Amino acid sequence: MSVVMEREKGPAAASMLLPIMGVVFVAFLVIGIAMPVLPLHVHDGLGLGPFVVGLVAGSQFASSLISRPLAGSYSDRSGAKRGVIMGLLAAAASGLLYLLSLVFIGAPLLSVSILVLGRGLLGAAESFIITAAVSWGLALADRGSTGKVIAWVGSAMFASIAIGAPAGSALYGAYGFASIALATAAAPLVALLLVVPLPAVAPVHRARFSFAEVIGAVWVPGLGSALGSVGFGAVATFVALLFAVRGWPNGWLAYSAYAAAFILARVFFSHVPDAIGGAKVAMVCALIEAAGQALIWLAVRPEMALAGAALTGFGFSLVYPGFGVEAVRRVPPQSRGLAMGAYTAFLDLAQGLASPALGLVATGARMNVVFLASAATVLGAVFVAAWLMRHPAVDDKPL
Repeated sequence: MSVVMEREKGPAAASMLLPIMGVVFVAFLVIGIAMPVLPLHVHDGLGLGPFVVGLVAGSQFASSLISRPLAGSYSDRSGAKRGVIMGLLAAAASGLLYLLSLVFIGAPLLSVSILVLGRGLLGAAESFIITAAVSWGLALADRGSTGKVIAWVGSAMFASIAIGAPAGSALYGAYGFASIALATAAAPLVALLLVVPLPAVAPVHRARFSFAEVIGAVWVPGLGSALGSVGFGAVATFVALLFAVRGWPNGWLAYSAYAAAFILARVFFSHVPDAIGGAKVAMVCALIEAAGQALIWLAVRPEMALAGAALTGFGFSLVYPGFGVEAVRRVPPQSRGLAMGAYTAFLDLAQGLASPALGLVATGARMNVVFLASAATVLGAVFVAAWLMRHPAVDDKPL
């Protein structure tokens, strides 16, 4: 039964968000454990090239892109809790497709095709889980805490990546990709046990923006987020291969460095976008992220690459909620689920295009040039933030 909950402020809101953050943490372990090993499985296990690695990684983001509007609309109409549950069931099913791909490992093209289907289903699952979880959090918090909600829920996601990356590397090293597939199927079911007892928030039955209206309202901050997300995509898809090509050990440390810096930035600075404006924060943090990507490009030792990954994580940590504050302020509360879905769809579009494109760069150039291309792209977010600063949102939408 749905329970209409009053919006809370301060510690009360934080305590209400903790269970949602716990669900997101467990659910996104499936992203973290696969992140450092999936490129290696496709490249080394199946013997396929960097472009296919980028294609497999990008398929998840492409699927997320397609499903974001549905996820946001479903959360607004049926309630965020149901959206999270739908996503968890789909994530578990993606693990079964991972397992099926291993049956045909002797036929690499067939195996990778099934793997792409699994990644696509996982992308849709991720879309439902994170869109509904953020919508759930926004319904619990006051309107002045938009940035904090986006940051806290996102921190749970990246904390799971920080823990999942070394766990995934250990599982892959000891038991192969089958262990990753089994964990992908099991972790969402554990999260489902956590989410079922939580009280739901009833959807607001008022006139909502159409999808076209929402796109019109959020496309500029969405573009900024898309450009800023390319640094994350470069680290997620290619940093493990960079370490392998250079002969550097423990490539998973780059993911943990990224995620640790990401989380620390959100712990100490999540209030800043709400306090001084999302566009200002996004501008500064995009510059930091671009500097991190440039450092990975220039790295001659693994320590430099790890520092670059950490700078990238610190910068991107507040790029997303910074532009997110600008997006949410442009729509009424009853359309926030759809707004977050549309806003995040721009990130998915960037990842779906950038991962294969960066794969082509890696095919035709040295692996580190990927991060130079990424740094240049991230700098585009600075110009978007500057435009938003000159055209501030009116945070007083009619209800």
